[in-house]
Amino acid sequence: MFAFLLVIHAIIAAALVTVILMQRSEGGGLGMGGSPSGLMSARGAADFLTRATGVLATMFVLFSILLAVLAANHRTTTIDTSLARTPAAATAVPTAQPKGDAAPFAGGAENAGVPAGTTKPADNGAVPLAN
Repeated sequence: MFAFLLVIHAIIAAALVTVILMQRSEGGGLGMGGSPSGLMSARGAADFLTRATGVLATMFVLFSILLAVLAANHRTTTIDTSLARTPAAATAVPTAQPKGDAAPFAGGAENAGVPAGTTKPADNGAVPLAN
């Protein structure tokens, strides 16, 4: 029902824009020539477009209020998780110590504190992004 009312609301909005753009900026309506009396005379067209604008504007406001009330009272029991972030997998850190006579840490000052068999990642000044 909400989707149907939303489509009707869009049609009313398009009709309102069309009727407003059809009017002359001086308030004269379509400005087309024709018989001096009747609905489609210059004055009759202006009256018709003015009334149509008023009716469509009223319908637009009423539908806006109705859709807002329906959206506020709509209760849902499901949660949309399609945009939920998944936690990043933790990277495995080797914990095994080297066997034998190997030093527990490899290399010189640039690799201080890094386990043997691995190298310290290059620090290029980049800041890691937070998850």
